[in-house]
Amino acid sequence: MLCAVSQDTFCRLTSFHPARPRLIRLSREFAEAARSQAVSHSKGVCVFNRIVKILPAVCLATSMAWTAESPFIGEWKLDPSKSRMPDEMKVESKGGNKYAFDFGGGTETIVVDGTDQPGGYGGTLLSVKAEAPDTWIVERKKKDGGLLIKATWKLSKDASTLTDYFREFVPDGSTISMDYVYQRTGGGSGFAADWQSIKETMNSPFLMQVKEFQGAGLSFISPSEYKTKNVKFDGKDYPNEGPAAGRGASSIRRVDERNLVITDKADGKVTDTEEIGLSDDLKTLTITVHVAGRDKPNVMVFERR
Repeated sequence: MLCAVSQDTFCRLTSFHPARPRLIRLSREFAEAARSQAVSHSKGVCVFNRIVKILPAVCLATSMAWTAESPFIGEWKLDPSKSRMPDEMKVESKGGNKYAFDFGGGTETIVVDGTDQPGGYGGTLLSVKAEAPDTWIVERKKKDGGLLIKATWKLSKDASTLTDYFREFVPDGSTISMDYVYQRTGGGSGFAADWQSIKETMNSPFLMQVKEFQGAGLSFISPSEYKTKNVKFDGKDYPNEGPAAGRGASSIRRVDERNLVITDKADGKVTDTEEIGLSDDLKTLTITVHVAGRDKPNVMVFERR
């Protein structure tokens, strides 16, 4: 863009002096040049203003083009052999048959007698039955009695490990099957202990779909979880959708062409962050989930279908 002539230079060249007519003539010519230059400067400002007005639309169009061609879009299947989903839980004896259970969402204290008792998850019912000295049956039900979760806990002979055969019953009638092996940490005896998983086995196929969302975002769809995360690259929180969405919301930011970060919230509080990365050949998707309050992240490795 052209620069304006300084005021000091312009005044010196246009000062009137009767003995210097040539200088006056030059000054007039210079004034015309200066006015022409000022017009060019004004036109430059107008062009700049137009660019500023058009720029947001160009950025939006670029974002939409990136989304439409996003390498993340596709169908993905979890590879259990490469994934780690560490879990931890606490069981504390309160005397007699009363125990306090903490599965990560707060303490639930019930009597281990096999009866349904009020739990701490959205008005659900929790029951624990001592089927044998080394075997407990844990069930979570809806208020109407519908079975949500059933887990069979088995203690090893030395009581140093606990195997959890976990089954979740989803609304479409299918079952999510996972087996956990926990190791005792800290004190306690029998089932009472702080337990940290050392092995997790996903027995059921776990699929995820990534689709375009409203031309400028992405949808992460987990059919087995009955939840969809719709996000746009604008830093805003968007509510999750689906029967299992609850009051969750998510936002997303792009680190680079092959790396994204999703922040999940519940009731406005951050519950976890997900680092999503694509391999160089675009065939492997790795999601590293950092859950609030936990030291070890979940690492889920997906292969493109």
